[in-house]
Amino acid sequence: MAQNTTKNVPADTWTQLTDANVSSITFQNISGNFVLVNGAVGAVTPTDRTGAIRYNPGQGERNVLLTDLFPGLSGVNRVYAYSLDGAQVVVSHA
Repeated sequence: MAQNTTKNVPADTWTQLTDANVSSITFQNISGNFVLVNGAVGAVTPTDRTGAIRYNPGQGERNVLLTDLFPGLSGVNRVYAYSLDGAQVVVSHA
């Protein structure tokens, strides 16, 4: 399902940014805290921070292919975010 929204990322919790399987995504960290972003295959929440990419406030990606963002993760089709202190992330995907 396509979406264009702001997601709240609770403190110390992996939160799915995608609503369904996607091939590309736009997102931006709009909070004052850094967020970690990680890919997944299906709706399988990450269990640790291995392979996560750090995005500082104001950083993000514009219409990036998940296969370019996570080239070592075969079949990647979901995206999750994590913040130690909580954050907000704008996300858009088809």
